[in-house]
Amino acid sequence: MTIPINRLDDLVWEIPMDHDPRMRVPGRIYADQELLRMMRRDQTLIQCVNIAQLPGILKYAITLPDGHQGYGFPIGGVAAFDAEEGIITPGGVGYDINCGVRLMRTDLTYEEVRPRLAELIDRVFRLVPCGVGVGSDIRLSTRELDNAVVEGVDWAIGRGYGWPGDSEHMEEGGRMKEANPDKVSDRAKQRGSRQLGTLGAGNHFLEIARVKAVYDEAAAKTFGITGPDQIVVWIHTGSRGYGHQIASDYIRVMDRAVGKYGIRIPSRELGCAPLKSREAEDYYQAMSCAVNWAFINRHIIMHQVRRAFEETFNRSADEMGMSLVYGMTHNTAKREEHIIDGRRVRTVVHRKGAARAFGPGREDLPDDYRGVGQPVLLVGTMGTASYLLVGTERGEEISFASTAHGAGRVMSRTGARKRFTARGIVSALKRRGIVVRAASGRVIEEESPESYKDIHRVADVSHRLGIGRKVMMSVPVAVAKG
Repeated sequence: MTIPINRLDDLVWEIPMDHDPRMRVPGRIYADQELLRMMRRDQTLIQCVNIAQLPGILKYAITLPDGHQGYGFPIGGVAAFDAEEGIITPGGVGYDINCGVRLMRTDLTYEEVRPRLAELIDRVFRLVPCGVGVGSDIRLSTRELDNAVVEGVDWAIGRGYGWPGDSEHMEEGGRMKEANPDKVSDRAKQRGSRQLGTLGAGNHFLEIARVKAVYDEAAAKTFGITGPDQIVVWIHTGSRGYGHQIASDYIRVMDRAVGKYGIRIPSRELGCAPLKSREAEDYYQAMSCAVNWAFINRHIIMHQVRRAFEETFNRSADEMGMSLVYGMTHNTAKREEHIIDGRRVRTVVHRKGAARAFGPGREDLPDDYRGVGQPVLLVGTMGTASYLLVGTERGEEISFASTAHGAGRVMSRTGARKRFTARGIVSALKRRGIVVRAASGRVIEEESPESYKDIHRVADVSHRLGIGRKVMMSVPVAVAKG
């Protein structure tokens, strides 16, 4: 099917409502011509049209610069639904609920770290279990797991993981208050009881990086970024088996809800329920548990990274200035207020492979960041780069305060394995001064840098469009992969 796209300017494209009479709003795509060309190669634009048909959708169905085909929504898809008339759909959140990122800064320089880089990443790799289905030494009873997902990051801090002030620099303060473990299945709890503090596989990674460029010195200073060659750490992982099981359970619930409430959907992957329904509220409460589980997971990993630095350099993490810049989510549905057509509207914003990017002044932001805007973490791949952006008022106007979350795949994992070898990738990265540790050669092949879009192009589109302004760019020096 050829989907008509109107060009509104160099970076804004629109699928008109007259393309399909079932569309309730236009499809809005934020991309340059090359990124749009890549979106045409899979089902991304068809999925954008499908989203535009859902009940209660507001303003646009949005596809961000890193958009590519996903389950239900494209990855890089955003949609806001009216809190009274709209729906909630697990297909707009994804299986890896709160797959997210945190960025930690240090006072160390690349020259200080380089001589012990291999030792450091080896220690990180030992302290942070990585890989498909891998567990950790942390074993929780069902009751304790339930307590953890209700309390969020404060549960971890209370048990010696991390510092008391860490939660101030996290989305939701590291806890969604709606979490209710009574809405989570025993199977999900069983899977979640043994995986806290683990990295997982796929595109998840833990990266020690050096700051390569600073674009906004004032914002960078606010976020603790001091300049080129500063060492920073990126942690990218999600809710593991716990969140995956919750998603699977509620996708089945939504399959039944569609018939119960007489909702017409263009794809079974968009099974949903009215926001006022019991099914929707149950899913929101269970999803919030998975969000909190993922916050705790990344927090324990961060604690272990601090330990690795301490053991390697014989200095305390505090002495090395290892504070959290920000921790954020990528796959969520959240209750938020937005200005639409001049009036404040209560919404539920679905962000699938998308980053929240609030501009200055939002009460949701930490006190010390409120005058600047929300830090936005845009992650690349091993061997390329990652960006620290900042949210803008412009983004609040045109994308429900959302921007891209990463580079976005352009090659399937199977295709990457056929084309690349682990040995070749590791050798190429080593020549560039990047040390890689991975649970298997297969994941290195699947996650080759060439399998993804150009992260610099994605960041530039976000910056030029004004939905996320560039603050800093870093490049990896050591990477741990699941």
